[in-house]
Amino acid sequence: MRTVTDETSSSPPGALPRARTRAAGPAVAALCGLAAAAAAVGAGEAAAAFTRPQASPVVAIGSAAIDLAPTAVKTWAVQRFGTGDKAVLLGGIYTVMGLAAAALGVLAVRRRGAAAALFAAFGGLGAWAALARPQAVPTDLLPSAAAAGGAVAVLWWLTRPAFSPGLSPDPSPGPSSGPSSDPSSGPSPGSGPVRPTGPGRRRVLAAGATIGAAAALGTAGRVLSDRRGDVSAARAAVRLPPPLRPAPPLPRAVGATVPGLPPFITPTADFYRVDTALTLPRIDPRAWSLRLHGLVDRPLLIGFDDLLALGLEELDHTLSCVSNEVGGPYAGTTRWLGASLPALLRRAGVRSGAEQLVGRSQDGMTIGTPVETLLDGRQALLAVAMNGEALPVEHGFPCRTVVPGLYGYTSATKWLVDLEVTTFAARDPYWVQRGWDRTGEVRTASRIDVPAPFARVPPGDVTVAGTAWATHRGIAAVEVRVDGGPWRQAELAADAGPDLWRQWTHTWTGAAPGTHRLEARATDGTGAVQPATRTPPYPSGATGWHSVVVTVT
Repeated sequence: MRTVTDETSSSPPGALPRARTRAAGPAVAALCGLAAAAAAVGAGEAAAAFTRPQASPVVAIGSAAIDLAPTAVKTWAVQRFGTGDKAVLLGGIYTVMGLAAAALGVLAVRRRGAAAALFAAFGGLGAWAALARPQAVPTDLLPSAAAAGGAVAVLWWLTRPAFSPGLSPDPSPGPSSGPSSDPSSGPSPGSGPVRPTGPGRRRVLAAGATIGAAAALGTAGRVLSDRRGDVSAARAAVRLPPPLRPAPPLPRAVGATVPGLPPFITPTADFYRVDTALTLPRIDPRAWSLRLHGLVDRPLLIGFDDLLALGLEELDHTLSCVSNEVGGPYAGTTRWLGASLPALLRRAGVRSGAEQLVGRSQDGMTIGTPVETLLDGRQALLAVAMNGEALPVEHGFPCRTVVPGLYGYTSATKWLVDLEVTTFAARDPYWVQRGWDRTGEVRTASRIDVPAPFARVPPGDVTVAGTAWATHRGIAAVEVRVDGGPWRQAELAADAGPDLWRQWTHTWTGAAPGTHRLEARATDGTGAVQPATRTPPYPSGATGWHSVVVTVT
C-alpha cells in the first residue's frame, strides 16, 4: 500500500511547504500589479488637477465607453441604475483595471518588460480617449502620460530582483528554535506563525505603502481639481432680475392631496438627472458666453449679463426623459426662468432653409431641436433658474435650453455655450447619430403612483391616484380599470396648462380580497387616447398603459 505523504517530507529542514511558496509568489506579484495601477490612478488624478478634470484617464475612458456603448446598453443602464449609472460605470472600470493590473503583476515576474509595455499601452488608451473628446486640447494627454509613467516606474521598482517573492518562517526565540533532528518534521515547534520575511516581506510592505501613497495623491488631486473648478461662490453671487413676463399663479387645486403622490412642483433636489457627463462642467458665469451662428443673418455673441438684460420670463413646465419606460420616474415639473429663445432667433434672423437648431454643451454634447417647433409660438427658454434659484450645476448652470412638448434629448442642452442654426442633412446631433428619432415629441403618458406596485391594501374603498402628461397638448381625461373591466373616469385636479402634467384620483369601490391588476390610460388635449400597445423607449419614447398589481387583504 502506498502512503500519501505531505509535500514537506522532501523539503529541507526548516523550509516552507513547496505549495505554499508557489502560492505566495503570484499573490505578492499581483499585489505589485495593483500597486502599479494605484500609482497610475493617483498620478493621473494629480495631473488632471492642473489640466482638466475631463482629461483624467479613468474619466476619459469612461466617457469614451459611454459614447461607444450600443444604444440598447445605454438605455438598459439608465433604466436599471437610474442616476447611479455613472457610479456603476466607474466602479466597473476600476474593477476591470484592478483585475488586469493583478494579472500584469504576475506576468512581470517572468516577463517584466512585457508587463511594463502593457501598462504603458493602457496609458496610451487613456490619452487616445482624452484627445478624442469633442472639446479636447493637446494638454489633455498629460494625465494619461503621467499615469503610464507612474505605473511603469512602480512596477519596475517592485519587481526588481532585489525583491524576492519567497517566504520563510518567522523564527521566534525559544528552547527549540533550531531545526528538528528529523528532516521530515518541518519547522520546529518553537517557530511562530508563517509570514513574509526578508526581501519578500519588504516587497509586500513597499507595495502596500505605494497603494496608500497613491490613494493620498489621487485624493489630493481630486480635491484640488474640485477647488479649482468650484463655481458655488459665483453661482451664489448671481442676482436674478424679476421676470418681465411672470407665470400666472397655479390653481389652488392643481395638486391632489393623496399620501404617496409626488408633489405637483418637483423639489429641485429631487429633479431627475439623465445625461452622459461623468464630470460636471463647471462654468463661471463671468467667463461664459453664448454664440448663435449658422443660417442666420446676424450672428450673435452674448455674455451672461447680456442674457439677463434681455428680459426674463417664467415658464411652468413638465420635463420628461425619453428613456422612461411606461410608468417610469424620469419626469419632473418646475418653474423655469430665462430669456426667450424664439425672440433671440428672430433677432438673429433665421434664414430660409434652416431646419434645426443644434445646441452644444461645454463638454461637447449636441442636442438638435427642429426650428419649426421653436418658432410655432411655444414658450421656449434659455433658462438660468429653476424654482426661484440659479440653476444647480448638475442641471446646467449657468444656462440651458427648455422647449415644451419635446423630450430632453431634443430640447434640453445643459451647460449651453453654442447654438448653430443648420439643416438636418448638415449635422446629426449626438442622439440622432445613435438612432433616436429626430423630433422627440413627448408621447402621452399616465402613471399610477398610489397604490405602489405589489402594495397590500385593505378591502372596501381604495384610493387610486397618479400623474399624466402630454406636454404642449395637455391632458383632457384619465381612466382607470380593474382586472380588465370597464373603464371608469378618474377625477382630474385643476388644469394648470398644456405644458404641465396633471394629477388625478379615483375611488376603487368594493375592493375584494385577492390579487388585482389596476390600469390607467389618458386622453390628451387633442382627443387622442393613449395607445394600449407597449413599445420600448427606443427610438421615440415608450407607449402603453401603466399597470400595477396589488393585493387586497
